[in-house]
Amino acid sequence: MAERGLRVQFWGRDTELMTEMAATRRNARYLDSVALPETIRITSDLRALDPSDLLIFVVPSRGIHDIARQAAAAGLGKHKPRVLSCTKGIELNSGLRMSEILAESFPDCAVAALSGPNHAEEIAKKQATAAVVASTDAEIAREVQECFRLPWFRCYTSEDVVGVEWAGAMKNPYAIAAGIAEGLQLGDNAIAALVTRALAEMVRLGTAKGGRTETFYGLSGVGDLVATCYSAHSRNHRLGLALGRGQTLDQYSAATSMVAEGVPNTQSLHQCAQHAGVRTPLLDAVYAILYQGKAPHHALRELLGREPRAEFD
Repeated sequence: MAERGLRVQFWGRDTELMTEMAATRRNARYLDSVALPETIRITSDLRALDPSDLLIFVVPSRGIHDIARQAAAAGLGKHKPRVLSCTKGIELNSGLRMSEILAESFPDCAVAALSGPNHAEEIAKKQATAAVVASTDAEIAREVQECFRLPWFRCYTSEDVVGVEWAGAMKNPYAIAAGIAEGLQLGDNAIAALVTRALAEMVRLGTAKGGRTETFYGLSGVGDLVATCYSAHSRNHRLGLALGRGQTLDQYSAATSMVAEGVPNTQSLHQCAQHAGVRTPLLDAVYAILYQGKAPHHALRELLGREPRAEFD
């Protein structure tokens, strides 16, 4: 957005990191190869932020409820900015989408969601990227779309906020599954089949929750699924790869500071699927591996051993 010529303020809760970023214009912890534009103002004090037209949340799904409340308490919604969620997830127990959580803290603000196959490493290097902005208000979607319009970043719009958010959240556990399959050296055939069946599960659960079928065949669905299942940038894929090669979740988590959203997403999505009575054998397998201690090769073997059925049943 700074490259677009817009005035940008960047807030993060880690005071030490924000101070370092303000001085060096780099995020040494997460994206050291990219220099941040000098025009970006960086702070760790929410109350130091000036009123904005657009308030963007790009925090892990587990923290969005708390951060949204803090931001609202700091008065960031006072001037009724547009609020944009760039977080992919479904909240555990409540089953709320990220935009619904933001709407609770900012009831007087229009809330939209941005999603798609968007790895930060590539966007920051100005590599070609496409995304989708979803809002029930077409004019709001176009306003946000315009903010992100750049020669290397193309935004589309959608009115299906439900489908876009469910698609963005659901692809994460399947990226873990794809990584596990690669770690187990199951081959390209198996991974292709896994990703295809993952899309079928995404459509089943996502439409049961109110999303439109066609949304899951767009950027936030199959686009993001392909990117995160195959990319070396994908944190979820890297986690799955480690699990397939014999590491435990605790071992992997202790060795990295990166958040793999697929871990909490798997738990919340599995819960939602159970409550909705939707059949999700792949998601169930990932849940068993992450939360029930099932060995990856046993979980995938059970998947292959299920009763045969019609492909589009």
